[in-house]
Amino acid sequence: MDNHEVRTLRVSPQSPPRRGHLPLGDAPRTADRIEVTSRWLERGGKPWFPVTGEIHYSRIPRERWNEILGHARAGGLDSVATYVLWQAHEPEPGRFRWDGNLDLRAFIELAARHGLDVVVRMGPWAHGEARGGGFPDWLVERGLKTRTNDPAYLELARALYAQTIGRLAGLTHAEGGPVVGVQIDNELYDQPQHLAMLRRIAEDLGLRVPLWTATGWGGALVPETLLPLYSAYSDGFWEDSHTEWPPFAAHHFRYSEVRDDLSVGADLREALDGIVLDPGAVPLKDDDATPYATCEIGGGMHVAYHRRPLVTAQDVAALALAKIGSGSTWQGYYMYAGGTQRVGPHGTEQESHATGYPNDVPSLSYDFYAPIGEHGQIRPHHHLLRRQHLWLAEEGARLATMGVTVGGGSDDPGELRWAVRSDGHSGYLFLTTYQPPKRPLDAQKDVQVTVSFEDADLTVPTRPLDVPAGVSLVWPLRYPLTPGLMLRSATARLLTRITDEHGDLVVLCATDGVPVELVLDGEVEAGGTAARTRSAGDTTVVDIADPGTECIVDLPGVRVLVLDEASANRLYRLRVAGRERLVLSDVPVYALDGALVLQPDTDRCTVSLLPAPAGLTADGGEIDGPHEGRPWRTWSVSVPGAGTRTIAADLRPHAPAPPDPVRGGPMDRLSAPTDYSGAARVHLDVPLDVLDGIDRALLRVTWTGDVGRAYVGDRLIGDHFWHGRTWDIDLTPWRDEVAEHGVRLELLPWRRDTGVWIDPAVRQVPDGIVVASVDVVRVGRVVLTTTELSQSRN
Repeated sequence: MDNHEVRTLRVSPQSPPRRGHLPLGDAPRTADRIEVTSRWLERGGKPWFPVTGEIHYSRIPRERWNEILGHARAGGLDSVATYVLWQAHEPEPGRFRWDGNLDLRAFIELAARHGLDVVVRMGPWAHGEARGGGFPDWLVERGLKTRTNDPAYLELARALYAQTIGRLAGLTHAEGGPVVGVQIDNELYDQPQHLAMLRRIAEDLGLRVPLWTATGWGGALVPETLLPLYSAYSDGFWEDSHTEWPPFAAHHFRYSEVRDDLSVGADLREALDGIVLDPGAVPLKDDDATPYATCEIGGGMHVAYHRRPLVTAQDVAALALAKIGSGSTWQGYYMYAGGTQRVGPHGTEQESHATGYPNDVPSLSYDFYAPIGEHGQIRPHHHLLRRQHLWLAEEGARLATMGVTVGGGSDDPGELRWAVRSDGHSGYLFLTTYQPPKRPLDAQKDVQVTVSFEDADLTVPTRPLDVPAGVSLVWPLRYPLTPGLMLRSATARLLTRITDEHGDLVVLCATDGVPVELVLDGEVEAGGTAARTRSAGDTTVVDIADPGTECIVDLPGVRVLVLDEASANRLYRLRVAGRERLVLSDVPVYALDGALVLQPDTDRCTVSLLPAPAGLTADGGEIDGPHEGRPWRTWSVSVPGAGTRTIAADLRPHAPAPPDPVRGGPMDRLSAPTDYSGAARVHLDVPLDVLDGIDRALLRVTWTGDVGRAYVGDRLIGDHFWHGRTWDIDLTPWRDEVAEHGVRLELLPWRRDTGVWIDPAVRQVPDGIVVASVDVVRVGRVVLTTTELSQSRN
């Protein structure tokens, strides 16, 4: 006898949005006009759901901008955000630099070439784990009342703004350019009148953008002239070393309409003396008047010496999806691509105890375990997030207008956590059993829910199913496949839809361990090898036994492709030879000027396209194909020289036990070592042939220890606070020096009793140093051009 409980989820009614009440948006009759309502953004008269990723142009070699922006666009971003770090641009008073990788204008123009809009985070203060929050040393030394309306400070800030705004001439949205918004300062909690003044200064200098934003977390007092943007991190290096998991982090894995996170930046607020909240006469933000928008969903996490989180790709993806289920209408990631801290006139420019900050972070590495790593590595969450972004590109306009109803928000790991985003008649059901492994949630048995819409009740699935632990689900409810065919529900997530010579194709993605059923209104004839149909009341149910790249259900007027998760992680939607195409690739890929650019770290890979071109040619590799399949056409690509070469293994260098740790900074936390005289030194010879004939050569060190530094001669080229991940060092810029001198690693041993916090998953490592392997990862570059495009160029 079936005694399972069918939960009823009642959709909350939604009020229409307020309009015209905010000093934001484009002027009337602006082409592609951007507006801000109380519930969502609009663009060109339609709801708009932006997806933005943080990429710091000044922390990435200029010659790598193109591929990083290409991968960002291929990952489903439609915009990037970037800090203007004052210390980089005005290293001496009155001497501004915009050359090399400081060329903000060139970065923005290149972003536009990739189809990306830009949000410029103008400062003057940035943070970003930069020394002085990005303030130049000479400014700090003057002792001004910075980040206030002190006239002496405003004069200097005005000069920075004037220089920055000058670089944006002709690039703003109203001028037909990609700059859609700016952020004023960052993490300023108690000076709303100063934030308002900074906007006025920028406008006085001629800047006109539709989106003026400020960070709203930490209880910040944001003036109503700025749109507050929020954050969500799954862990934080800024917490104390005795904090096992930040108390507020669990909140972000639940569905909740609470926007604020009081933990982000709390270390800096606590380190300040006597904050006085004095909003003056400036009207403040009202969350009911603005859409739920984010700019810092953690795309990973940095490390500090005292605390070294091990945020996973699954953490990032689950948290991001939870924000959508909680009502977000703007997904913004920090970071989306890692970088390297700058070296200025006075040395490295990271925050540290020595410069008055609570945390010692690596001198160079700002990898952040971002979806795109410090050296262009493509991480698993680049693929996991892309699945969400494909869906938002397809359904974002509808989703943005949908209200949210949430449930299961307690700390009980056995409670079903759910949310519904709905327009009252259709929508999406969110379910999750995911929380980081240090606080896992239970699996859910016999799950079946009834969503009560305004006009009908809908029960999903038709039969109870078990939801495994550690998954996040989003299922479509009443999704129109064609004007006359409704997908009442599906236990698979929507990815995208595209049209080829055979008509419309809707792409869904199964979740490992969750049976897939497609429930169609009425009596429907379903064909294809994947289709097994049954009737359930007034519906036709298609059960999917084997999701994959050839799992196609033929329906009247439309086909449905149901991918397995592994295949969905290989799926891109890219503009190739003048049209949108689906691309399945074994290796990272992006589109550039109608061609496909592959970056394989293996000597052989495959690429499949739909709709398929007649043929492809390869520059940088050898191509074989096409091989016909349904519905794909596939090519095999050989990349001579790409792959991994091991140059050392199983090393156990000795170093004496380190001295007792030193504490420092305003919060008396563990300080990073500065004395490397007792470090173990490992010399690595890297033959020239390992570095030649390839686009990029990464030295990958798999090791355990405390802190490592990498040198070529006397030049520091990389550093690493060990926290359970491999250490990657880009050798490409130092090719000739590496071939001549080799690489020297200076390694300090791990000592468990120092009090450094590392994740429980890697906490049982022995004291000392173990270098399991040192490899050179050789990354190729292959450009695939359709034969049609090649002929047109010739």
